[in-house]
Amino acid sequence: MLSKKIVYTFLTTIFLFVMNSCGVKYGFTGGSIPEGMKTVNIQYFENIAPLVYPTLSQNFTEALKERIRNQSRLSQVNQDGDANFEGFITEYTISPAAVEAGTDRAAMNRLTITVKVTYHNKINPKDDFEQPFTRFKEFAGNLQSAQEETLGKEIIQMLTEDIYNKAFANW
Repeated sequence: MLSKKIVYTFLTTIFLFVMNSCGVKYGFTGGSIPEGMKTVNIQYFENIAPLVYPTLSQNFTEALKERIRNQSRLSQVNQDGDANFEGFITEYTISPAAVEAGTDRAAMNRLTITVKVTYHNKINPKDDFEQPFTRFKEFAGNLQSAQEETLGKEIIQMLTEDIYNKAFANW
């Protein structure tokens, strides 16, 4: 009688062999990187929104690089990658989300960031896209500097996840 450990090891080996032999490489992060894709180039995302948060461009660009570095096996290059990301931050707005009862003051406000992304996939050009991605977070009262930075990081995290999923998980 085979022990459970031997059966488990055998099944795991078979599973990994099957996954490795497919034309698309699957990871445990939910993404799929096309066979042959080895490099990615991420251009600086300039902030062209009317309201400018000084570090937003740098924070967003670095967060996208970090997301791809942490969730894929792709090497980052300065130009001509197998996958290329470029674009602009087109919206950074603070707007009222809910009015306080009996007044004209905002009880809740919303910070919204929109990024227009152009993605080129040299391995599978049919996966190319150009589209805006928008995310927001609501907050009470006036936006304080530390709160603005925290909300910005949370929104950037959501945006980079959306962009990664669109490019590599076809979501």
